[in-house]
Amino acid sequence: MTFETTLSLAGPLRRPRQMLGDQEYGGHASIHDDSMAEKLGFRAGPIEGPTHFSLFPPLLEKIWGKTWFERGCISSHYLNMVVEGEEVRAFAEIPADGATMTRVWAEKADGTPVLEASASIGPNAGPTLLERRMAALRPPEKLLILEDLHVGMKGAVDEQVRMDADQHMGALYPFSLNQKLAAITETSPWYSDAAASPWGRAIIPLEMISVLAEHSSRLAGFPVKGPAVGLFADQEISLIDGPLFVGEDYVLRREIVALAESKRTESYWVRTRIFDASGERQVAEMLLNHATLKHSYAGYADAG
Repeated sequence: MTFETTLSLAGPLRRPRQMLGDQEYGGHASIHDDSMAEKLGFRAGPIEGPTHFSLFPPLLEKIWGKTWFERGCISSHYLNMVVEGEEVRAFAEIPADGATMTRVWAEKADGTPVLEASASIGPNAGPTLLERRMAALRPPEKLLILEDLHVGMKGAVDEQVRMDADQHMGALYPFSLNQKLAAITETSPWYSDAAASPWGRAIIPLEMISVLAEHSSRLAGFPVKGPAVGLFADQEISLIDGPLFVGEDYVLRREIVALAESKRTESYWVRTRIFDASGERQVAEMLLNHATLKHSYAGYADAG
């Protein structure tokens, strides 16, 4: 008998760690600091969204195998914050044989949604969740914090980056890869043991690709007014010719691809293309919606 019932994989409940409590940018603490979060009306500093990306590779490897780590894409809209001590579980719909895209999501133990996302492999899987969300954006009526930005603006320089196992990743990410691996929700020898990896080298975990792509972002020189506090609202990481390797040099190039606003935020969407050390071969990219909280910018309500 054949059923048309959609079935899903579910991971175990995990308790992700908060590792950004000491994060600084623009000369001030971030939303991940408990006291700053409380000032902005949140009960505690949230765990950074891409931390939850580590929940998905065990499910997506089950669906697509090793290919997921070479040409996989996760495209996520963050829904609700998670604080340390809360449990989170990942889910993935099992796609039909041969399908290259599926729906994935994460929930807290009580069913509260954490994120919704699409997961796919290869360049021709169809529009991702964030491609659909971007297509529906309306031009902002007025921007204040972001008034000096424009779509098509590129980063000031090519950024030269790498991630060694014990490399401290700076003020934005005050920890090393090895420190992350000691706390990561899903462990794999591929992240630290070259002999265990199918590619003969340790690979950078999915959530740490976000760190690789973002820790040098100040070099882009985008003229965002401040001080103001922001958060990640949407994020997509795509592997084009992956995986990315520990101890490998990469070149980053950034471009603003959309601007938007809501009642509470002004947002700028940045596409960061990741190239090999030569700058010729693109290996991955990240699309990130930086949502800046209007009420965190002094005088915003009186600015007109």
